[in-house]
Amino acid sequence: MSGPSTDFYLKDTIAAVATAPGRGGVGIVRVSGPDLSQFAKKICGKSPSPRKAHYCEFQDSAGNAIDAGLALHFPAPNSFTGEDVLELQGHGGPVILKMLLARCVELGARIAKPGEFTQRAFLNNKIDLAQAESVADLIDAQSEAAVRLAFQSLRGEFSRRINALQDQLIEIRALIEATLDFPEEEGVDFIDSLNAKGRLSVVREHLSQVQRSARQGSIVREGMRIVLIGQPNVGKSSLLNALAGDDVAIVTDIAGTTRDIVRETVLVDGIPLHVIDTAGLRSTEDPIERIGIERTWAAINKADMALIIVDSQHGLGAQEHQILAALPMQLPRILVHNKIDVSGELPRLQSDAGQTEVYLSAREGLGVDLLRQSLLNAVGWAGGEEAKFLARERHLAAIGVASRHLDIAATCWQQLELFAEELRLAQQALSEITGEFTADDLLGEIFGRFCIGK
Repeated sequence: MSGPSTDFYLKDTIAAVATAPGRGGVGIVRVSGPDLSQFAKKICGKSPSPRKAHYCEFQDSAGNAIDAGLALHFPAPNSFTGEDVLELQGHGGPVILKMLLARCVELGARIAKPGEFTQRAFLNNKIDLAQAESVADLIDAQSEAAVRLAFQSLRGEFSRRINALQDQLIEIRALIEATLDFPEEEGVDFIDSLNAKGRLSVVREHLSQVQRSARQGSIVREGMRIVLIGQPNVGKSSLLNALAGDDVAIVTDIAGTTRDIVRETVLVDGIPLHVIDTAGLRSTEDPIERIGIERTWAAINKADMALIIVDSQHGLGAQEHQILAALPMQLPRILVHNKIDVSGELPRLQSDAGQTEVYLSAREGLGVDLLRQSLLNAVGWAGGEEAKFLARERHLAAIGVASRHLDIAATCWQQLELFAEELRLAQQALSEITGEFTADDLLGEIFGRFCIGK
């Protein structure tokens, strides 16, 4: 692939602690750069054989032992970064690792920036950009489903499907380019005989399949931000506890117990739902509670979904209607009638005129599964059969751009130059996913979010 500009990319030696901060049984210092044979010899007392674990003492400049452990040397290009890579695996004490890293810097390395090892792997064509992002997604995965899909992306499943689409577009573009010098009528007749319109239809269908999988993968990665809204003492905290399966919020019969935002991530069918319990919305003179209510409205403005909790004994009253009227118009919401164990109603789900309502008892757990399913439906989760890989918002945006250009191409296939240009733009949009055409500032933002040492 043709990579982006690498003016900022220095061919120097970088080093970092590759294990998590804190104490552990094993700690790893990773080094990457050109020809690390002498570097390894100075710190290990000998040059380790390629791709073999060597037990040795790690030495300071005076030849004194810092620690003892394993050294592994991976010569270029057969390494993660495509450069020489040296891994020093010692004991996982923070002071030990700090001393080892200082020794590496003393030998000419510099401290690696966040994500710089993976960035070098990308720039050295060891992985593409979608695979590089999946490294971070694998580390940050919040569920087993996210781990599986991130690993599928790391293995190249997403990239293969994008590359296959690009190959199909290149084939059609080649046919178009070959006819541009023909007279207009002959060119159109030739393209018609090669079924360019039919080929484009196939590409659009394949892109639609990838788009559906990407949307599902994005749901697994991003989840949904859900805010619990209602008057005091309607059971918002009880509902959060019921969804979480644990007592994460304080529950009492005293109105105004929740004074601040309480957040909990709940996994439903492998989908992370970021549930936010808020202070009850009411008029109050309590300055602390008023701050909590202000934070409630801030959370509402950032939410993807609102659960409006009402006491099923009273239903929707004037204050509830006031809350509903004040919510952002574009914010989806589900009306939750809580405390059916008191009102004597049965758990049920009903939808009318686009309004979803769930009757449940958070305290008894009755009907909570109906709410969970409603949330999955609201987020657009179709089940694991559609999700093949993890995807990010930028991937969905690029696929959307490509889809729009192919839609335009389908309407102007007899105008060869316009047809060819729309195909080119669609291909370029797809290439941004794998990083064949990617701005340097985007790369900086992507890799800057990685942890140091990766």
